[in-house]
Amino acid sequence: MKHAIPNFRHLHYFWVVAKEGSITRAAERLGLAVQTVSSQITLLEQAVGKALFTQQGRRLSLTEAGRLALTYADQIFLLGEQMQEALDQAGNLRTRLTVGISDSLPKLTAFRLLEVTTQLPTPVRLVCFEDQHEALLAELALHKLDVVLSDRTLAAGSTLRVFSHLLFESEMLVVGSRELAQKWGKNFPKGLKGAPLLLPARNNALRAKIDDWLEVNGVHPDVVGEFEDNALLNTFGRRGLGLFFAPAALATDLAEQLQAEVVGRVPEVREQFYAISNERKIQHPAVEAILTAVHEGMLGAA
Repeated sequence: MKHAIPNFRHLHYFWVVAKEGSITRAAERLGLAVQTVSSQITLLEQAVGKALFTQQGRRLSLTEAGRLALTYADQIFLLGEQMQEALDQAGNLRTRLTVGISDSLPKLTAFRLLEVTTQLPTPVRLVCFEDQHEALLAELALHKLDVVLSDRTLAAGSTLRVFSHLLFESEMLVVGSRELAQKWGKNFPKGLKGAPLLLPARNNALRAKIDDWLEVNGVHPDVVGEFEDNALLNTFGRRGLGLFFAPAALATDLAEQLQAEVVGRVPEVREQFYAISNERKIQHPAVEAILTAVHEGMLGAA
């Protein structure tokens, strides 16, 4: 049996009830009578031909059909809220760019990429969030983000309607404090045997490449720390607690900000950096500016 397209007002009431967990709280949020909200939910359930809620104690719980409906309602009304926010800011001089930054992406890389947006003729208001790669892609698919910056592309077989744009790739360096660089820089890479080493965690896209390189070269360092947080790894490195891997494209920044000196180059290990968007062809002017800067070699990719 074919059902009519749901009334969007009824769907909005359903969305608020699902978020609040009860009709009473939803009615308070909407400024309506409890009976009004309840009757609108009933009309929606009749329209779709499915029960959307089930009562569990004092709280309403979503049925399987309700959970499915909520995924679509989320996209509809979150987009509506973003549209209203965009319209409210239409007269604002700054263009808003909402960026998701993968927690495994080197923060210096993120800064260098986003720094481009601060130099545009039209001012940009940056709104940055950091999270795991997969979580950010889910937010991007819901249009909560304009772009995700990551060191990984979209996983093979992913059903998300998002697109990866390779920004650049860089060979890696082994770097460290001056004292460590002087001590362990001779006869690279064989001379790294027993050297204190700081590594990214095993769930980092770069870790397997580093492990393979160490094995191929017969290098057995003293791994003193493994980190999911790249910024924390860099802090340990800056304090001289171990050597670490870093993109060659950031060599100048590493020297200036982390006082890190190059121990050796590792051309066999390369790190890729991506901008992931909802668009096959980038349309946001700030993201387009990042891609242009990268392709013109302004970020010193190696």
